[in-house]
Amino acid sequence: MPELPEVETTRRGIAPAVEGRRIDTVIVRNAALRWPVPDELPALLAGQTVTAVRRRAKYLLFDVEPGTALLHLGMSGQLRVVAADAPLRKHDHVDVVLQGGQCLRLHDPRRFGSLLWQPAGTRHPLLAGLGPEPLGPDFSGDWLYRQSRGRRAAVKTFLMDQRIVVGVGNIYATEALHAAGIDPRRAAGRVSAARYAALAEAVRAVLAESITRGGTTLRDYVDPQGSPGWFRLQLAAYERAGQPCGRCGGTIQRVVLGQRASYYCAGCQR
Repeated sequence: MPELPEVETTRRGIAPAVEGRRIDTVIVRNAALRWPVPDELPALLAGQTVTAVRRRAKYLLFDVEPGTALLHLGMSGQLRVVAADAPLRKHDHVDVVLQGGQCLRLHDPRRFGSLLWQPAGTRHPLLAGLGPEPLGPDFSGDWLYRQSRGRRAAVKTFLMDQRIVVGVGNIYATEALHAAGIDPRRAAGRVSAARYAALAEAVRAVLAESITRGGTTLRDYVDPQGSPGWFRLQLAAYERAGQPCGRCGGTIQRVVLGQRASYYCAGCQR
């Protein structure tokens, strides 16, 4: 599933072509995504100008005067800016046709993505209760420490809780914990304030570096220009079970936490 760096890379890729443009029409070829595309969405968007393309957690937000369209890429979703008359591929489910002859095209083979609507002045339930952005000013080691007190869940599971901090999925939680030298199995409530400070810095550093490299492609993800994310070449722990740790020479181990594969170095993650 695309995580924060992949969604942010997508946002940066499409924003120049979309912001400030009027939407001529919206063509929904298949409304049966993870949740049905609202029947009224094409009429709400047609004729509106996109004032901003934002990101909240793993959602892309397209602001127009009456409200905001929320788009989630799901497991395999891709957004491309193409000519409105570009040949269709199988699984091209939605076109947002823009003034000037281009369109924003949603391709989603597994149909786990979503395209929903948030009226102006309201907050969609999917955005309610989310934690701070990891690259924003409200995220810190002190925040993690305070939220973790009394928690017995593994620190990796805690870090992936979207109520604690948004957008840190399996890959980047694994990499940040490795960078901070913290065993992902350790109970969240037994991690010190100093180590949470190091973890917060590691989260920010790992996410920022991934964004500069266009995200991580393991299977389906490509950016709006069709290019894969190259951060996979930088992965220090994720999917490296049995290989030597680049920091201490120990062996990367694989364990399952919260039904997700986790990777850590038995030598330097404590």
